[in-house]
Amino acid sequence: MFETVVIATDGSESAERAVRMALDIADRFEATVHALSVVDAGDVAASPDELRDDLENALTTAGGEAVEAVETRASEEVPDCNVVTAVEEGDPVETITDYADDNDADVIAMGTRGRHGDHAFLLGSVAEGIVRHSKTPVLTVRQLSDDEIEEDLGAAMD
Repeated sequence: MFETVVIATDGSESAERAVRMALDIADRFEATVHALSVVDAGDVAASPDELRDDLENALTTAGGEAVEAVETRASEEVPDCNVVTAVEEGDPVETITDYADDNDADVIAMGTRGRHGDHAFLLGSVAEGIVRHSKTPVLTVRQLSDDEIEEDLGAAMD
């Protein structure tokens, strides 16, 4: 059922929870994982000229660290999992949906909030755009509040 799982990650806490869920799916179905981070070309273009190259390098480095974290976690938790990593630059919604299409993904997993925080009501703008435009099913995983984490842990202990 699931042969290819794309994990869209920016290294945020919200994405981390999506990574955990996606790796569980990959483990259960012996799926290949594609860890993808997108450097937002709009953010780079909107930065002052004198900072543009430094910002692009910093975002690319952060994206590389985010996909490497997925690869490391997969090797620890799902040792037989095949992981492909990629850092691409472009419009995040378009880049993620195109990547999923190009790799015949069965599902895209992602957090509902990225590094930009609570700028949208229910879903972050990237998550909302992907849900609206992707032909591939999308698993959005919301970040738990501190209270919900404590409730989750309490229920697990019972």
